[in-house]
Amino acid sequence: MSLANPLRKVSSKLVSKFGGEVIVRYVSAGGYNTATGTVSESSSDTEVRGVIEGVSLREVNELIQSGDKRLKVAAKDLDSAPSTKDKVVISTVVHQIISVETTERENTAITYELILRA
Repeated sequence: MSLANPLRKVSSKLVSKFGGEVIVRYVSAGGYNTATGTVSESSSDTEVRGVIEGVSLREVNELIQSGDKRLKVAAKDLDSAPSTKDKVVISTVVHQIISVETTERENTAITYELILRA
């Protein structure tokens, strides 16, 4: 009997109950403009609920800075795992994803913990 599916449902319910509205913006490279030498981006937004908290001072290192935020979202609520090229919008403020940590059970994603920087 698999424990992963019930855990995914429970994590989704808990994050929905205690979390706030956020937008995960999946970014993919678009076309290359030869005239300007730039690559355009295309994005798609997914609105989910997530639990936001600040990072503690003892977690600050070369990657994580003071003022960064931690966002926990249920994997069940997203179609695919976010990556560091994607962004998160919280109350109209766009945050860059610095790192993604996946909590798994039986090779199934339960939650994603994202470190964000504005």
